[in-house]
Amino acid sequence: MRALITGGAGFIASHVADAYIAGGHDVAILDNLSRGSSSNVNTRARFYHGDITDAEFVESVFQKEQPEIINHHAAQMDVRRGVREPLFDASINILGSLNILQCAVAHKTGRIIYVSTAGAAYGEPREIPVSEDCPINPITPYGITKHTVEHYLFTYRVLYGLNYVVLRYGNVYGPRQSSQGEAGVFAMFCEQMLAGSQPVIYGDGTKIRDYVYVDDVVRANLAAIQRGDGEIFNIASGEETTDLEVFDLVRELLGKSNVRPSYVPRRPGEIDKICLDVDKAKRLLQWTPEVSLRQGATETIKYFQEAAKQKEMVL
Repeated sequence: MRALITGGAGFIASHVADAYIAGGHDVAILDNLSRGSSSNVNTRARFYHGDITDAEFVESVFQKEQPEIINHHAAQMDVRRGVREPLFDASINILGSLNILQCAVAHKTGRIIYVSTAGAAYGEPREIPVSEDCPINPITPYGITKHTVEHYLFTYRVLYGLNYVVLRYGNVYGPRQSSQGEAGVFAMFCEQMLAGSQPVIYGDGTKIRDYVYVDDVVRANLAAIQRGDGEIFNIASGEETTDLEVFDLVRELLGKSNVRPSYVPRRPGEIDKICLDVDKAKRLLQWTPEVSLRQGATETIKYFQEAAKQKEMVL
């Protein structure tokens, strides 16, 4: 199957691209490299360097590739920047996504797998765990823009027959994650401890998140190729984990028992608590999270230890 992966040089989507290629799919990647890295791009994929906000560029890619399926990860995904620059956030996450949808209709693409957000869309939930049917009350522009595209997808299916699946991610972590990215607390703690600097916790360490390892997320993207027509799925572990628990786990696995965190004020737009109900994905997508937090943390730490060694060799 011909697949176009937007944001395919980034942390999560590059893993998805690798899995699609390993599964025998013909993959093209579109990325502007603002967050992703060319080193993440699979050498067996065709790479297009450009922006989804450039309608002519997007159209040219569709003309060349004629994709049968689109995996749409490309986004402005920095919650704090979205708060500071809501127009910029909307220009990418809404208008850029509309460029993708318009081309999908024009070129008769059969399916879009759209990557949305859970915590930023649901806002402060009324009850835990949060199911897909819970109220959507985003408290940041990022959450608004990511959720808005879900409405466009529903409309495009009604108007044009464009099929889709929405994956609302929890807090994804794993190899290739950037400490600068959204939900990058594993990366931040690893890099800070390995560099010998004092790790920073925003707030008092009691914020609760639902962490899911990148390999589990990849399997959801594989399942969504064939299953879940017109459905929305939470993709997470379904387990509550505090910032301090992540800090303690990373410190233990790195053998840094003497390290203590620095507590600083929370950042604007951060919710207090989120944990997701993944029963729908288990039933309809036939997907379930398999990697425990300790297993995932161990693999993540190996990646950052190797990256630190490589950096030392360069220096």
